[in-house]
Amino acid sequence: MNKSISILAGSFIFASGINAQDGKIEKFKKHQISEPLVTEIHTADPSAHVFDGKIYIYPSHDVNEGKVYDSPGGAFRMVDYHVFSIDKVGAEVTDHGPVLHVDDVPWATKQMWAPDAAEKEGKYYLYFPAKDHLDLFRIGVAVGDSPTGPFKAQPDAIKGSYSIDPSVFKDDDGSHYMYFGGIDGGQLQHYRGNKFGVHYRFPDENKPALLPRIAKMSDNMLEFAGPAKEVQIIDKNGELLKGSDGAKRFFEAAWVHKYKGTYYFSYSTGGTHLICYATGDNPYGPFTYQGIVLKPVLGWTNHHSICEFEGKWYLFYHDSILSNGNTNLRSIKMTELKHDAEGKIMTIDAYGGVLPKK
Repeated sequence: MNKSISILAGSFIFASGINAQDGKIEKFKKHQISEPLVTEIHTADPSAHVFDGKIYIYPSHDVNEGKVYDSPGGAFRMVDYHVFSIDKVGAEVTDHGPVLHVDDVPWATKQMWAPDAAEKEGKYYLYFPAKDHLDLFRIGVAVGDSPTGPFKAQPDAIKGSYSIDPSVFKDDDGSHYMYFGGIDGGQLQHYRGNKFGVHYRFPDENKPALLPRIAKMSDNMLEFAGPAKEVQIIDKNGELLKGSDGAKRFFEAAWVHKYKGTYYFSYSTGGTHLICYATGDNPYGPFTYQGIVLKPVLGWTNHHSICEFEGKWYLFYHDSILSNGNTNLRSIKMTELKHDAEGKIMTIDAYGGVLPKK
């Protein structure tokens, strides 16, 4: 969802995937391949699913309060979630209003970052990260009877959960798996073997990079069926990606989709601002790095989801064009995603390749 960045409240970005300064905003607007889906509020980190023949999008909700928490990612102060739906690609987007507020979550105190949703047997589950009373990120779940809620939060966070960016994948056999984790502001660097330690830090850059997590969901969708496990991302030689490989290694925003029997694990690289992907033959991995899904967008963060609708695949993402480059005021977008004849994802440039990265 977000990370530790150089930003002052209410200012434009100083560190970004693509620099917003030097009068380039109008060029970004001219060459953007997609318009914002929502313009009335600022939205980010879109998780998209198809339920009952419609696309439903579960994003985070950026707000501009002019305040910054004294912690990594403190400019991202989200307090609630909206749900949006689309009947047809290109049709008007419907805002179903706020469906969950931090004040309605007994265990949470602040920073409701990137969420996701899932459906099972007519019930809908909204999964979300937030900080608890110890200032640690946990993952919670709220339950509703429709894709748009209302959602009622469980009284406690999911036991064994931590960090951020929950993403729930439903496999062909009906099993559900949660992927999660985010580095720096997302606190993943402080965990080893599912145990928190303030003394745990980033590994040496020449050692394997920190890894995302996976946990199979229980039948009731409210708990993990067992302890979370690491998800290995490897190179073509079968070696784990190293921390020094910033253009390939995992940082946050895990997402899985399945195409022609292959599992595609996609994610953000953080400071290099890419959405990359790796492939495997089962939900647990290992996943072999393949390439880039989305090049850097305007703003520091890059966060996405991928889903199929009416026979085509779509990438949902965000950038900061609508806010003229303010990295903590973002807007969700969508564009078609294509796999080539060999199953490789064709790289997307959100600005048509006409603008420099810096």
